[in-house]
Amino acid sequence: MNASPSAREGAETTDISPSVSSAQFLRAVLALGVGGFAIGTGEFVIMGLLPEVAKDIDVSIPQAGHVISAYALGVVIGAPVLAVLAAGWGRRALLIALMAVFAAGNFASAMAPGYLSLNLLRFATGLPHGTYFGVAALVAATLAPPGRRARAVGLVMLGLTGATLVGVPIAAWLGQFFGWRAAFVFVGVIALIAVVLVRRDVPDIAAAPGASPWRELGALKRKQVWFTLGIGAIGFGGMFAVFSYIKPTLIEVAGLPIGGVPLVLALFGLGMVMGNLVGARLADKSLMRTIGGLLVYAALVLAMFTFAAHNVVTAAINVFLIGTTVAIGPALQIRLMDVAGDAQTLAAALNHSAFNMANALGAWLGGVAIAAGLGWTSTGWVGALLALAGMGVFGWAITSARAAARQPGTVAC
Repeated sequence: MNASPSAREGAETTDISPSVSSAQFLRAVLALGVGGFAIGTGEFVIMGLLPEVAKDIDVSIPQAGHVISAYALGVVIGAPVLAVLAAGWGRRALLIALMAVFAAGNFASAMAPGYLSLNLLRFATGLPHGTYFGVAALVAATLAPPGRRARAVGLVMLGLTGATLVGVPIAAWLGQFFGWRAAFVFVGVIALIAVVLVRRDVPDIAAAPGASPWRELGALKRKQVWFTLGIGAIGFGGMFAVFSYIKPTLIEVAGLPIGGVPLVLALFGLGMVMGNLVGARLADKSLMRTIGGLLVYAALVLAMFTFAAHNVVTAAINVFLIGTTVAIGPALQIRLMDVAGDAQTLAAALNHSAFNMANALGAWLGGVAIAAGLGWTSTGWVGALLALAGMGVFGWAITSARAAARQPGTVAC
């Protein structure tokens, strides 16, 4: 495999796909996006219902927050494990199974009797997350017209980003009026709808010939796979460094009334949706330039937050811009497909493990800065430094690929 910076930008995935019409492609992507919408809603809605969860299961709010970590841990572990174990499965059957497990996990979470059971169930519910998005991205890219792979992946991920704008507010409203358990029931119902749509509208695509767990594990031998995961795990952490503490920052620094917080959070969700669409389009035009450019853009936008956070209007605008940094997601997903060779499923799934590691890293470092007395706005500098660190990994990846390409008879992986 030639892993020079642009060598594989037009490469196709290795799955075997039937030809489909434009209408069939759109129906398939919509079905996959509904699954992403369910997952995005289920992942984020709990963050707004922690006080209700804590009161119901008789723990403190920080303890209730452990259910968020349990879900993220499930994503990080489940993505590689399930991708490897299900390497030879047909894509549609695998997607249906993953979404069915996710639905069952949410229904079970709604019936959890206490703290331990809820944590275990949220961990189990997170297991299919990364593999679903990885396989859905592979399917979308396989079905996409030439030159539109990233846009196809972006449409699938639009379900995830759209959930922050539509699904989470609806689920949070249900949780406020009918109890937090109703929110999980709502997510489970959406997941079941996704199962039906995937069964009806996604073509029955076979795994690549010779697919096996051992071949999937071969992705871990490729340097460019690790570089790309590093870009996501580090460079994308800046968004989470700021967003994890956005509510107290807006209230304490910008002076935003608590009633205005949902509006600003909606702007963040709108930014994610727009960033996802624009980033996917840019990635189809020039993949590597898009990744590098978006890392620089993220560093600038996050650094701006340190100054913009002192005024309600500028803070709201900046929060919207921070949301747009999610634009790098489709580009990194396509890059992983390009450098994974014949280990597509594992590499694609690991992208979401990397993003969850970015979540943990960004939130932790932001908290460290605040605890050190640097103030709420210090998260902006933390985010900018993480984006710059991601840029360093990106530069290292390009240098490594070029050095490998100059060596005759070697494979740059």
